[in-house]
Amino acid sequence: MGCEKIHFAASTVDVAISARDRLIARYGQVPAEEADVIVALGGDGLMLSALHANLTLEVPVYGMNRGTIGFLMNEFSEENLLERLAAAEEAVLNPLRMHAERPDGTVVEALAINEVSMIRAGPQAVKLRILIDGRVRMETLTADGALVATPAGSTAYNYSAHGPILPIGAEALALTPMAAFRPRRWRGAILPKNAKVVFEVLEHEKRPVAAAADANEVRGVVRIAVESVPEIRHRILFDPGHGLEERLIREQFM
Repeated sequence: MGCEKIHFAASTVDVAISARDRLIARYGQVPAEEADVIVALGGDGLMLSALHANLTLEVPVYGMNRGTIGFLMNEFSEENLLERLAAAEEAVLNPLRMHAERPDGTVVEALAINEVSMIRAGPQAVKLRILIDGRVRMETLTADGALVATPAGSTAYNYSAHGPILPIGAEALALTPMAAFRPRRWRGAILPKNAKVVFEVLEHEKRPVAAAADANEVRGVVRIAVESVPEIRHRILFDPGHGLEERLIREQFM
């Protein structure tokens, strides 16, 4: 792919900012709207922000790790960047849409590349009724919370909550509870990618819930609907042999 026109973006940490400045001096800088590719310098949080921020541009994003874990990032190097971009392999991610409703009927919508999560916003466990495609599948889940994760996000919060890792090409979503109290042994479910998941918050005044689409949080919700958005395509680039498929497999043996 032609990658002569690059827009560099960096997180707020000094090591990322200094790397961006050196790369701009070496390879030049164009506005994101004119770029062939966006190079994101930071950690996974910056990658998610860059994908969200440039949603309407449909420009691929190539990350280089100047953060901590960097699951979605490539190894950092200032050398041979144009050659690496030309050889990079593309993965396409479809986000989730969160539709979160408050008691007064107001609604907040947001997109999530990794997961939509619901977690207690008070001292007591939350109680959630779970519906899949309009059918009640669990009358009451008592837990610290629950989440719905994409394959790309299945190694993040979902994996920490002991949810399954999904292959990147899987037409599936992971529904995972967090510290479930009842049903005590329930570990979650793998759902079709086109499933519409609804969580109804029971006893919402006594047991308040916060919902988040990636880092976009809404407090005091009473109903949360989650579904995949196949018409939105996030394009992310990886060095050959180090794409998401390889990373997802490797993560399961660490």
